[in-house]
Amino acid sequence: MNRYRRVATDGGSESTLWKVHGERLIDDTRRLRLSIASVELPDGAQFEQYVLRVPKAAMMVVLDDEREHVLMIWRHRFIIDRWVWELPGGYVDPDEEPAVTAAREVEEETGWRPRNVKPLAALQPSVGTTDAENLLFVSRGADHIGAPEDINEAQRIEWISLASVRDRIEAGEIIGAASLVGLLHVLAFGSD
Repeated sequence: MNRYRRVATDGGSESTLWKVHGERLIDDTRRLRLSIASVELPDGAQFEQYVLRVPKAAMMVVLDDEREHVLMIWRHRFIIDRWVWELPGGYVDPDEEPAVTAAREVEEETGWRPRNVKPLAALQPSVGTTDAENLLFVSRGADHIGAPEDINEAQRIEWISLASVRDRIEAGEIIGAASLVGLLHVLAFGSD
């Protein structure tokens, strides 16, 4: 007997839709909203699930003119107590377009101004418990405008070789979901 029920992929079936019976607020700040939702599974099982909602973030893959290097920041993430390479980016301010956020964050964190900004991809890093939309953009080329404004973001700012990305991932130097998706997207599909 097959224990797995086949579900239509044409959008016509809701046999696996979870029911939300309510959600109670635990904490609400400028950077997160934490609640507990009472949910019911299709088989009738009920439980409570933590739900974390975080403002949108925008990050950018900035490539050099030859499209051989990517602008990245080396920083310490205290929550996981690790030094990692990341794409520049940050939270989208209210009433700010995400592409503008991405470009602004590149300038503030690196001192480089992207020459053009195009959408690349969108992702949700942890859809089981978190609503944290990450919007990725790409720029081909950037101009150095001076020292970074934000001295708290990066220990180092470097143009790293795209050819080294796989080794850096394997070494655990690039682990952030948005950085991984952005870099792997460019490596797999190019930047056009």
